[in-house]
Amino acid sequence: MSVVTFNVSGVEPVQGTFDDLGTPLHEVTFVVFDLETTGGSAREHAITEIGAVKVRGGERLGELATLVDPGTPIPPFITVLTGITDAMVTAAPKIASVLPTFLEFIRGAVLVAHNAPFDVGFLKAACAELGYPPPANPVVDTADLARRMLTRDETPDCKLATLARVFRTPNQPCHRALADARATVDVLHALLERAGAFGVHTLEELTAFARAPSPQQQRKRHLAEAVPRAPGVYVFEDARGEPLYVGKSANLRNRVRSYFTAAETRPRIREMIGIAERVRPIVCATALEAEVRELRLIAAAKPRYNRRSRFPERVVWLKLTDEPFPRLAIVREVKDDGCAYLGPFGGTRAADDARTAIHEAVPLRRCSERIGVRTRRPACALAGLGRCGAPCEGRETPEAYARHVTAARRAMTEDAGIVYAAVKARMDRLAAEQRYEEAAVDRDRLAVFVRVAARMQRLAALTRIPQLVAAAPGADGGWDVHVIRHGRLAAAGVMPRGAHPVPYVEALVATAETVVPGPGPTPAASAEETECILRWLETPGVRLAQVDGSWSLPVNGAGRLLARIELAYQGRDERPAREGRPLR
Repeated sequence: MSVVTFNVSGVEPVQGTFDDLGTPLHEVTFVVFDLETTGGSAREHAITEIGAVKVRGGERLGELATLVDPGTPIPPFITVLTGITDAMVTAAPKIASVLPTFLEFIRGAVLVAHNAPFDVGFLKAACAELGYPPPANPVVDTADLARRMLTRDETPDCKLATLARVFRTPNQPCHRALADARATVDVLHALLERAGAFGVHTLEELTAFARAPSPQQQRKRHLAEAVPRAPGVYVFEDARGEPLYVGKSANLRNRVRSYFTAAETRPRIREMIGIAERVRPIVCATALEAEVRELRLIAAAKPRYNRRSRFPERVVWLKLTDEPFPRLAIVREVKDDGCAYLGPFGGTRAADDARTAIHEAVPLRRCSERIGVRTRRPACALAGLGRCGAPCEGRETPEAYARHVTAARRAMTEDAGIVYAAVKARMDRLAAEQRYEEAAVDRDRLAVFVRVAARMQRLAALTRIPQLVAAAPGADGGWDVHVIRHGRLAAAGVMPRGAHPVPYVEALVATAETVVPGPGPTPAASAEETECILRWLETPGVRLAQVDGSWSLPVNGAGRLLARIELAYQGRDERPAREGRPLR
């Protein structure tokens, strides 16, 4: 049931004079609102509750609160978080009935929300779906204001519950829309009291303050003065010379200068700028070289303000072991032992999902003990279910078991179709029995296997090539030339316009890094570096000048199944985490 209450005072705001040079904050009408939803994507999920409070000059003018029928079941974890159940929203109005009332409620007001992009994003999505123009109201984000006004000594973070405790507000948030909106009102008033100390007294000054660079950014602008206008890598360093953050750009000076402007709003990066004492530029010949150097520097230095690519050594692999009766084991190292490997995986959970998918197609043993030809011990329950040939009891000879090993090796490296067919057959059977949740679990496992197998086969196709020289059109009519050995960037250079290519390529090859490959699908570089090179090779305009050996993919490889996997997740938000970057 919806509840709408208004307590509008009869005092109308007085228009300011030119002497005011803005609208005083005590004359501004704010609508502080909060939304509860079925998930985190405004495109895929729906609103379940709206709560809003209209205030001006510290006085509460009205409130609006209503549950909303999202039209879809509410996920259990959302119910646990908010307490809103399917039964509660059954009799609630649809968003089509609620939205016009809410738009009228916020007319002429300044919208306020905590982490405003989330709530405003859902509001704009609802307007777009129902044919309403998006609200043009100014927006104030209390989370962003708190980050600018409070220090780490005052609050460990800027979550709404934390700020409510810091300011000792009478209303406490509880993941219900109206209660959270009321708590946000209290936080807003506490922040506006502090705003005067920052010279903020009008609405115009408040919005400008939210967009302005932080004091740390303003003080550190001089760090960008010595950075050249060239492609390369930049490293923010502290007073001891320790790397804080590593990035790349086609124009180092412009990119570094952007960190000291209002365009940089990331809290972690603003904190990093406060610590940084210098910026070390590393000029590169090409954009590809800059991207590769960035990956290598992040992996080597592990700067604490970089969030990706810091720990390439933490990946895991699925290994078909070298035993009389091999099995699939999750390992952290690829050795030169002739075994088949699948990966890399970002974690053991993904590797276990892929292993389960292979087991559905190939009855390899799943026990972890080492089994020899003369081993005799009771078989496990899987043998009784027909999922294992029970070599531990001597039922299956090494010759018969070798056929399973060959099938598993082929599925991992050449033909993913046997795993796809087996898992799909199980999914169809489960769906026919209306066991949809179990079918979805198998779908996710199959997706992990296909994506990682396709990625590994693409990587291996390039890393098998001892040397590849390629060029792409560059600036000023020249060419960006790269020497790639076993999937690793060995040299990069720019060939000027009109230069003869043969002597230039020969000189670049002669000075290129010597690459000694190791074992496995990524023998000389990280998977991310090889993928980076592959993306460059696939860009329009790239020409191959020299290829030692052949560059090919298995005709029945996993890449041909990617489109089917992507189709299964089209329009869904529950796709499993990708291993590495998206494959297209």
